[in-house]
Amino acid sequence: MSALIVTRNRRIAKQTAKAVVGYQRTNNYSTDAPRPLKTTNLGAIKRGTGGRSSFNGIVATVFGCSGFLGRYVCNKLGKSGTQMVLPYRGEESDIMRLKVCGDLGQVLFHFYDLRDEKAIRTACKHSNVVINLVGREYETKNFKFKDVHVDGARRIARICREMGVERLIHVSALNVDPKPERHIISGGSKFLRSKRLGEQAVFEEFPNATIIRPADIYGSEDRFLRYYAHVWRRQLRGTPLWFSGERTVKQPVYVSDVAQGIVNSVKDPDTAGKIYQAVGPKRYKLSELVDWFNRLMRKDEKCWGYLRYDMRFDPTFIFKTNLTEWISPNQPIGNLHMERLELECVTDKVLEKVPTLEDLGVQLTDMEDQVPWELRPYRASLYYDAGLHEFETPSPPQTIAPRDEQRLYT
Repeated sequence: MSALIVTRNRRIAKQTAKAVVGYQRTNNYSTDAPRPLKTTNLGAIKRGTGGRSSFNGIVATVFGCSGFLGRYVCNKLGKSGTQMVLPYRGEESDIMRLKVCGDLGQVLFHFYDLRDEKAIRTACKHSNVVINLVGREYETKNFKFKDVHVDGARRIARICREMGVERLIHVSALNVDPKPERHIISGGSKFLRSKRLGEQAVFEEFPNATIIRPADIYGSEDRFLRYYAHVWRRQLRGTPLWFSGERTVKQPVYVSDVAQGIVNSVKDPDTAGKIYQAVGPKRYKLSELVDWFNRLMRKDEKCWGYLRYDMRFDPTFIFKTNLTEWISPNQPIGNLHMERLELECVTDKVLEKVPTLEDLGVQLTDMEDQVPWELRPYRASLYYDAGLHEFETPSPPQTIAPRDEQRLYT
């Protein structure tokens, strides 16, 4: 009997030892296989099961978070459990809407200036991913294109390399060219030239950076659909376009698709050192787009603002654009300025050997599914306002005598 007890105890001891040796000491909160830790920093360890209240191990600094594209990028980053450091300039109330992108402690704000290296270093100090969305479509007295697109991009890339940042995502523009073709402005678009020089500066300082080249981006509060919907873009009874819009081809892209492509490039290490084109699924003539926008905003196709004509034969519209820049240089009325007109004339060139958003796993959105909803607030006579005495005054309701009322309820 004693021999049986000793044999059983020995068997139990062996099973216990195997269980202790084979015990997995690291917890996996996803379906990913266990991976070795790259750092001993506790902030880089994944926690949670996914969602805004979890932490996926990514600390991202988003420069330009308060812009049109930045709001969508922050929302998608926060949805996947990314901790965000959001540098801003100006009023703090401008970026408070981004507070709800993540749970308490997930969204951190930091005041900075693009020329202040100390503030940029502080913003990138604890981050392993930096996204640069800073850009301007027109020059101001404080910031020129070179200051923002070239010097600012180089400064951010250099500091990221010095601070040991793993990934840098830089948003450029489609059709970048060191010598752009001239249409209206002498020498071509300064915006496209500075964006090209900015890409070169980023690759010189951070060779493993990922470049995103978006086309015209449309969405809520954009500067594409609302640019053509604004009354200041029209002239008398028509819309002036370069060659009436017949020689310009555009391939607009939805803002949510661009933001999803940026988030996917952050999570994919194979995108390091590559350039991606963010374009829509279809190509359109500018004349077709403008005619479509006007049909969506007007009930009658023959109404005001539907006609198109050649901008080259209307010098008064160019004078109007220059006057707009002189009156409001820091924020042109209706986003109408000479640089915008020059960019409007440029045809989108999609290079065959350069990957697109579809290579990042993004399912593109058709303009036919999204644009009618975006332009609905601009539709004429969406709400009917009755004129004075247009309808008869309704007669007062009939009264019931006390006796009739008593008889009614008995």
